[in-house]
Amino acid sequence: MEFFRIKKDIPFMRYALVFNVISLLTFVVAVFFLASRGLNFSLEFTGGTSIEVKYDETVSLDPIRQALANDGYPDAQVQHYGNTREVLIRLQNRDDVDSSKVGDQVKETLKRIKGPKADVQQVDYFGPQIGKELASDGAMALLVAVLGIMLYLALRFEWRFGASTVIANLHDVVIILGFFAFFQWEFSLSVLAAVLAVMGYSVNEAVIVFDRVRETFRKRRDLKTPEVINHSITSIISRTVITHGSTQMMVLSMLFFGGENLHYFALALTIGICFGIYSSVFVASPLAMWLGVSREQFARVKPQKQEAVV
Repeated sequence: MEFFRIKKDIPFMRYALVFNVISLLTFVVAVFFLASRGLNFSLEFTGGTSIEVKYDETVSLDPIRQALANDGYPDAQVQHYGNTREVLIRLQNRDDVDSSKVGDQVKETLKRIKGPKADVQQVDYFGPQIGKELASDGAMALLVAVLGIMLYLALRFEWRFGASTVIANLHDVVIILGFFAFFQWEFSLSVLAAVLAVMGYSVNEAVIVFDRVRETFRKRRDLKTPEVINHSITSIISRTVITHGSTQMMVLSMLFFGGENLHYFALALTIGICFGIYSSVFVASPLAMWLGVSREQFARVKPQKQEAVV
């Protein structure tokens, strides 16, 4: 299915060096912010207390935030979940307060707030050790995903495609983390899931591009390697617009209408999808070209017929 067809190939590879320099600078800036500011980890990673509160009617969050701030929790995270009568309160650990008493303190704070009656449904405590385990497990998940991607592409296509795709994927991941470090957005387990989803999404785009490159190498023997890549990318632009456009509309709907629980998850996906398209065209493809991908690596060798022995 195609919405449109571009008859003349777009010379993407003519500007490959310029875009790769831009990508390198963006990558370095993202690494700088990761090293200087670090990520603003959520309670799942740092440890803290999560409290679920239910009200008889719709409740405003501002009085709750103000009351908690007055009681020594200025950074308390207060948000609706499920509906406007259910509130989730998340508090960071404090050295001067026993974690087992935080729930009781919050109950007393909620009683002093004028308005609907608060009913504390559940109090969960996350220790710092659990956070360290989640962080290490998340890093291991990223490592396994990278190795699996490289192995898959090396077996399906050629090792040059595998190496260039892994570099492009790491580029996308670091850019997302750089955004979260620069703006100090909360990095939670849902954001980690979004990062892993972006890696798979970027790989899918790279597979589409490289599959068309392999096909073009076999069909168009009059084209040189840069021209083959240009033709391959140009021929799938309509498909890219349809696929990524529909996906982005769904993600943006979560971003604007999904509430606070889905906000950073959708934000990470939005950044990842945009940079995933960019990296497949201007990072992975030029790297494969500079690593020396050529027609000979995909040429089908016809079996020679053996002459009958008389």
